[in-house]
Amino acid sequence: MFELDRILFLAFNATPDTPHAVVQLAVFVSNVLPWLALGTLLVLFARGAAPMRRAVLLCLASMALTWCAAQAIRWALPMPRPAQLGLGTQWVAHGLRPGFPSMHMSSASALAMALTLGGARRWALAAWACALLMGWSRLCLGVHFPSDVLAGLFTGSGCALLAALGARLLARHRTVSAHGRS
Repeated sequence: MFELDRILFLAFNATPDTPHAVVQLAVFVSNVLPWLALGTLLVLFARGAAPMRRAVLLCLASMALTWCAAQAIRWALPMPRPAQLGLGTQWVAHGLRPGFPSMHMSSASALAMALTLGGARRWALAAWACALLMGWSRLCLGVHFPSDVLAGLFTGSGCALLAALGARLLARHRTVSAHGRS
């Protein structure tokens, strides 16, 4: 598996010959897009109807659960980043923290899956497009292997599914409790 990971990484990682605009787009996607997504969530929560507010709350819960899960996985499986192995070109400063799974991709996938499960289909499509861009940017910038990005996709999506299940169980419990008090 490592050889395929290495080959795919080198295929996506920007080189000194890569147009500057491509590298700048990857930096924008990795550094600015997460903040734009957070701002959009806040606006959707402030201006949205009850179903949209529930979807946003599901996004936030999913992303919080994802952060915890990704940290636990990184602690249990401290996989090195490409630069730590002397591979490719790293275009943004990055510490020596483990890179498996990609936290950027985990969060982007959690957001997209939560919007999907929350019924915000139009926003979910945009979020999935952004998640794909996020995965590309992490490879292009040389900070993750493809397996890190793929693990992030599964971590974020799985945590969103767990958060949605938890929300449904909580809603069912409240409904049962409310009927029991009537």
